[in-house]
Amino acid sequence: MKLKYFILFIFIGLLNVNAQDYYFPKANAEWEQKSPQSFKIKETQLNNAITFAEANEYSGSRDLRIAILKGFEKEPFHQILGPTKKRGGPAGMILKNGYVVAQWGDTKRVDMTFSVTKSFLSTMAGLAEDEGVISNTNDIVGNYIWDGTFDGKHNSKITWEHLLQQNSAWSGELWGGKDWADRPPNKGDIDDWKFAEPKEPGTVMEYNDIRVNVLAYSLTHVWRKPMPMVLKEKIMDKIGASSSWRWFGYDNSWTEIDGLQMKSVTGGGHSGAGMFINAEDMARFGLLFLNNGKWQDSQIISESWIKKATTPSIPNPNYGYMWWLNKKGDRHWEGLSENIFYAAGFGGNFIVIDKENDVVVVTRWLEPSKIGEFMTKVNAAF
Repeated sequence: MKLKYFILFIFIGLLNVNAQDYYFPKANAEWEQKSPQSFKIKETQLNNAITFAEANEYSGSRDLRIAILKGFEKEPFHQILGPTKKRGGPAGMILKNGYVVAQWGDTKRVDMTFSVTKSFLSTMAGLAEDEGVISNTNDIVGNYIWDGTFDGKHNSKITWEHLLQQNSAWSGELWGGKDWADRPPNKGDIDDWKFAEPKEPGTVMEYNDIRVNVLAYSLTHVWRKPMPMVLKEKIMDKIGASSSWRWFGYDNSWTEIDGLQMKSVTGGGHSGAGMFINAEDMARFGLLFLNNGKWQDSQIISESWIKKATTPSIPNPNYGYMWWLNKKGDRHWEGLSENIFYAAGFGGNFIVIDKENDVVVVTRWLEPSKIGEFMTKVNAAF
């Protein structure tokens, strides 16, 4: 009996040591760092990964207005509709158990993050389900948004899950943007795109910012407040984020709710707008997801939501609820854990969560085609 209690005592002691060794940075404080050696990380390999990131800067213009217009020049009617900002150079952070074990560049500089914004938007839907603002992501969106946005034989079939997995095939126009003109196929021309039959909801994943903005619009109406307010109150203040981040909509994306004019934000930045944020606040957001939605002793977003958000969709096994997944498929990083998931944005912005190694990686302005090679180098250090 005494041996039994002794073993239990040792076990509880080990749990306490592990808990104390997991770090959550306080608000307005410098992030605590630990040497790679303290976690038995191979410092040479880690430095090789950082050198690689610094040497492989995104090849597009640092004037992001120019980079956006060039990057999406084949879209008919494409134009800048929201704020843009000239970017900085390569930057990033690598966290182990919450501690900074490596960083490079200016991690406090606020820059655009483009489609990394989508993972923040997805989280607004998660909070809505957690708090009962929406009952379930399998609900028909038209049962909540009845202003005509989801009218018609096709759009009336769309669920919240379809919007979150980008397989809704929503058809229409929002803020002057037409769904068929957003990221059109490589083949065909305007007539082919404009008059193509929309796909059945839930069958084909199509990366489409107009439809993502329809999700942002719908969430704004069910929350009855702007998404930046929800994000600040429910997430960013609780994880000690800085006051420097901003979430923009287009110049014309105003909607009236309860007699008040509110800005409906975008889920990306390919027409300007979206999330403007620094690497450190991105890392805090990643750390929240690494720890299954918990920050210290507070469960900020449910673990069940994170599981749903990182479950492969049927049309695309590499995509969940606006998080990319390292499953077998077109975007698989060979040789790395299939449990890795990440947020990704134009120009090489990434938040990577590797639960098997208790690691969060943030990169800014890494040539996008190099992310798999970069993560392989990071993984070699562990």
